[in-house]
Amino acid sequence: MKKNNVTRKELAEAVAEKLGYPQSACSDIVDSFFDTMKSSMLDGTSIKLVHFGTFLVREKNPRKGRNPRTGETITIKERQIVSFRPSKKLRAKINIT
Repeated sequence: MKKNNVTRKELAEAVAEKLGYPQSACSDIVDSFFDTMKSSMLDGTSIKLVHFGTFLVREKNPRKGRNPRTGETITIKERQIVSFRPSKKLRAKINIT
């Protein structure tokens, strides 16, 4: 059975195996990395990871929507979303057949 998600713990284990550091230190490294990414995106800054991709904070305009259960028309408020645009190299590796 194929596993769908990679957890923080699994990332920390992979870093520990690759670098030979204690897993607790690697766990702190992974957490620090994600905290830095989160605070940057909360400030509205995009994050570019070379040969991987770019995380962007985008503005979504308000729009009309519909409740599928009742059919009632509603207005979806404007909001910010995080989107990911993969690099050309990552796309090429994923799409190899």
